[in-house]
Amino acid sequence: MRVPESFTKKIPWMFSLLFILLFVYAAVSKLLDFKTFETQIGQSSLLSGFFDWVPWGVITSEIVAALLLAFTKTRLLGLYLSLTLMLLFTVYITMILYFSADIPCSCGGVLEALGWKGHLIFNGFFIVIALLGILIQRKQEYNFN
Repeated sequence: MRVPESFTKKIPWMFSLLFILLFVYAAVSKLLDFKTFETQIGQSSLLSGFFDWVPWGVITSEIVAALLLAFTKTRLLGLYLSLTLMLLFTVYITMILYFSADIPCSCGGVLEALGWKGHLIFNGFFIVIALLGILIQRKQEYNFN
């Protein structure tokens, strides 16, 4: 069964929209309760050496990714940044699970309700859609057959 080309062309946009919603929601949630987010980052022994810039770096990266994804010309770069962020978040969660004591989630909003293992599944889903989005977007941009 072959997927219609008109639908395939929309996939990177649909995936980008999911990431835009995720990153804008996460960034706004963190900004609205920045002190808590900053405190939770500070409690992580894994990030203690980077405490000064990590909170703002995460929020800025999420906003930049959302902006890149919003425009066709920068969508591929936005998908690569999204994949990178999700991989970094996943590595961090994995390290928390295996090498740290109970650290509160610094995700913000309803994502805080997920446990660490729930976050791994959530991130895995977004890693897969980032990879698929990149493959399809590259095919479209470079007209690979």
